Amino acid sequence: MDNTAFWQIIDTAKAAAQGNQQVQEETLINQLAQLEPAQIIGFECILRQHLMEADHFNIIAAQKIIDGYVSDDPYLYFRCWLVGQGEAVFKAAINKPDTLAAVLDAPYQDFEELLYVATAAFEKRTGKTEEDDSFPRSVALARGLSYDFGSETKGEDWTENQLPKMLPNLWKKFGVA
Repeated sequence: MDNTAFWQIIDTAKAAAQGNQQVQEETLINQLAQLEPAQIIGFECILRQHLMEADHFNIIAAQKIIDGYVSDDPYLYFRCWLVGQGEAVFKAAINKPDTLAAVLDAPYQDFEELLYVATAAFEKRTGKTEEDDSFPRSVALARGLSYDFGSETKGEDWTENQLPKMLPNLWKKFGVA
């Protein structure tokens, strides 16, 4: 699996879901289950690379404004949501997180389920139900792709009083007046 194929799968599922994350999750699982196990593992590895890429103080700032707080799990699930929005939204947000103001309608955006689609697809494709070293998560971890412990937050930290100027569109939409 390459990056182009990864984003095609994400974008197709997002379009099919029409805003319903459960449908998006099911579509992703069904699409991935049609692939060879190595491609499903490739999807998991690329997903983890993008979650690590999105581990940036500017993305944390965006989530802080949108949700009002940031903690470990919600931050991870927010990055999953960001990947789940597709290539165009993801890349725009990585380059300029303030672009999320045009995409978001409500706070509390997360897509934790994205973390499990490769495993569910792998189980469906292979018939295996007991996770072992051949499963996507295990292979990705063995390759050093950990979005928890292998990721270092990039960029420069900020203080809350910097947020209105840092991300003015998000602040106008979600910030506390």
